[in-house]
Amino acid sequence: MKNKLDHPVFQIISDLVLESGQEAYVIGGYVRDVFLNRPKKDIDILVIGNGIELAEKVARKIGPKVQVTVFKNFGTAMIHHQDVEIEFVGARKESYQRDSRKPIIEEGTLEDDQNRRDFTINAMAFDLRREHFGELVDPFDGMKDLEAGILRTPLNPDTTFSDDPLRMIRAIRFASQLKFTIVPETLQSIKDNAERIKIVSNERIVEELHKIMMCDKPSVGFKLLEMTGLLLIIFPEFAALKGVDEQDGMRHKDNFYHTLEVVDNICRTTDKLWLRWSALLHDIAKPPTKRFQPGIGWTFHGHEFLGAKMVPRIFKKLKLPLNEKMKYVQKMVLLHLRPIVLAEDIVTDSAIRRLLFDAGDDIDDLMILAEADITSKNQTKVVRYLQNFQLVRQKLKEIEEKDTVRNFQPPVTGELIMEIFGIPPSRPVGVIKDAIKEAILDGIIHNNFDEAYQFMLVKGEEIGLVPVK
Repeated sequence: MKNKLDHPVFQIISDLVLESGQEAYVIGGYVRDVFLNRPKKDIDILVIGNGIELAEKVARKIGPKVQVTVFKNFGTAMIHHQDVEIEFVGARKESYQRDSRKPIIEEGTLEDDQNRRDFTINAMAFDLRREHFGELVDPFDGMKDLEAGILRTPLNPDTTFSDDPLRMIRAIRFASQLKFTIVPETLQSIKDNAERIKIVSNERIVEELHKIMMCDKPSVGFKLLEMTGLLLIIFPEFAALKGVDEQDGMRHKDNFYHTLEVVDNICRTTDKLWLRWSALLHDIAKPPTKRFQPGIGWTFHGHEFLGAKMVPRIFKKLKLPLNEKMKYVQKMVLLHLRPIVLAEDIVTDSAIRRLLFDAGDDIDDLMILAEADITSKNQTKVVRYLQNFQLVRQKLKEIEEKDTVRNFQPPVTGELIMEIFGIPPSRPVGVIKDAIKEAILDGIIHNNFDEAYQFMLVKGEEIGLVPVK
């Protein structure tokens, strides 16, 4: 395994621990990813003794420009070298109180430290002592589990998950990322301990949800979250999408599985995290808008409008960023049906202008979301929709080139309207501005100053205003 320890920091550490008589090991995700041939950006160094002291020695050995960041409360230190983050920590054993996932830490041995790891595949270590350099220390048969593609805990899973409940979501995230199977005993323990997730902060939970969202098929993770009962606790609005009602022999599709299909679809075409979140939330308001109309069936009228209103509440509760990212997702949820409606009907220039105006620079992302939203089992219908979307895309391009309405501001400003008619800020100013915008979007006038100015004069006269200039 020596050839796998090819980062120069390993040899530096090996030389230093030889001088000091210490023991040091590479442990955790780096070891796992060596065998999985995955990219490795983080290195965890486990030291039997003082990890901070070894980090400082390593930094001095590498060179004067290397800075050591010390986290005294956690007994860890970090350095950056050759685009890799290297963390040093002293071996420890942990004990937990029932109402906290913050451990009581004591100095420990390599065995103690491996016992506290979350999964067997993350408990493997490479020895960095010169006489054992590169040897694998694998007390829980992590290699066997790696080869079998399974996830299990080193010790009793009830203890592992009760001590640090975030590990339950980490198990599901690893199952999604690595395409591994959680063994039945471990999966049952997640179900049994699901309520313990309530002591974990939403910030930490969202970190894991982001990683699930960035998997090739996020549906794997969200199905496991739902099946274990975790989803109902951490994201009840999404769990509420599950289920099918029937009345008068009419059923609707299961919006939980439909949403996950949309998310998987969109992940094939984009790695934008917030566009993926938009797919996850696009139908979030279907449960509260669900109605049955005799002779028609199930309807979800206005779910896009209510969904857009729900987005800020969900972001606030989950501790997602309350900034432009939230507004972007809100816009995607609000507009997600618009391209589909255009693809169903005759595409008018006016409708295209309005879509361009409302979507602005996010129009391309909106089209990606709308196409991902086509999950019909009727292949003829799917082909027709996709062909119609191509027509919508072509129209968007033509209208944009001709009328320049993406993110446009009416050529006549409110200040000019007030100046021409000699009026203060008031409702008529807004009426005229809106009329000019609507006239441009409807194609009555072109998006230029001269036509907008003349239209302003006509509209002003209609509402009883007389130019003073």
